[in-house]
Amino acid sequence: MSSPSLLRPQPHPHILAIEAYVPGKSHVAGTAKLHKLSSNESPLGASPKAIDAFRACASDLGRYPDGSSWALREAIGRRYGLDPARIICGNGSDDLLGLLAHAFLGGGDEGLYSEYGFLEYPICIRAAKGTPIVAKETDKTASVDAMLAKVSPRTKIVYLANPNNPTGTYIPFSEVKRLQMGLPPGTLLVIDAAYAEYVTRNDYAAGVELASSCENVVMTRTFSKIHGLANLRVGWAYGPAHVVDALNRIRGPFNLNGPAQAAAVASLGDVEHIEAAIAHNAHWLPWLAQAISALGIEVTPSVGNFLLLGFSRESGRSAADADAFLSARGFILRAVAAYGLPDCLRLTVGAEEANRGVVAALAEFMAADRG
Repeated sequence: MSSPSLLRPQPHPHILAIEAYVPGKSHVAGTAKLHKLSSNESPLGASPKAIDAFRACASDLGRYPDGSSWALREAIGRRYGLDPARIICGNGSDDLLGLLAHAFLGGGDEGLYSEYGFLEYPICIRAAKGTPIVAKETDKTASVDAMLAKVSPRTKIVYLANPNNPTGTYIPFSEVKRLQMGLPPGTLLVIDAAYAEYVTRNDYAAGVELASSCENVVMTRTFSKIHGLANLRVGWAYGPAHVVDALNRIRGPFNLNGPAQAAAVASLGDVEHIEAAIAHNAHWLPWLAQAISALGIEVTPSVGNFLLLGFSRESGRSAADADAFLSARGFILRAVAAYGLPDCLRLTVGAEEANRGVVAALAEFMAADRG
């Protein structure tokens, strides 16, 4: 009898070794009103100008978009003072993270990332036939020393989420520079700065300087967070010309749709909306951190638009118990056991009603009699 593997096409073993990415919950049955605080979306939503630009594209849906995203790359270049020729756009920054792995990894190569880094990194590395290598973190923060200690002649790409998701921690620019200087020149450093706009620390930088001046550094950014365009999947990367050239050779010919490009251009021009989103986060992030800490819940210091909450392992007070309790009351947080953080939940900064409501619900959870 023929082997079952010969009766149908079989994926390569390295593909089947991948743990598929599972996003946070979006729905809970039986609740009248939901506050989705699981995906780090902007509570202010998209700019009205971006929405108008999106709607204006309705009559052109039968036409292909600009395959080079030229207008968007020009707008990004003007906003950040960058050469548009060294910018590439994609279907979310995760599209570009994957392209970078496919361009620079192969069988026998290694891709390095920190212990609680974005789950997409090992997926990208394995999909490109590479081997994921994990560097331990210190206090849920990337350690440059630990990362450099893991570098080998086989290390071809290093992913650094700064700030990191799901912890919300960051390393200062001086440490990012030290990491770059410690890498072999043939190893690519990818700085994933998806949450850069939220950071107000003086010692932080998104990575523009290194991506502009170094031959082995790429910075990736997104319109999904501060710009509130998560549903349109718009990401971009900036780096050396030879890296951008390699990505353009393998990306899809129309990898970013026209309405998304138009909305992103309009969003870049709405500075007032972006400043309002930054101000909202600057107010509610510390408010949430203080209020939740006062309940006896561990809160990891964050510079993003979310907080990592740590719970007890005691029965009735665990992260899973808290998740069920909050979900039943219409508050959806992100379980992060897949990140190696089974005792934690990630909470997105929401609108005022959601922020006050989730604190009240957590207070009720912590005060409940488990006897």
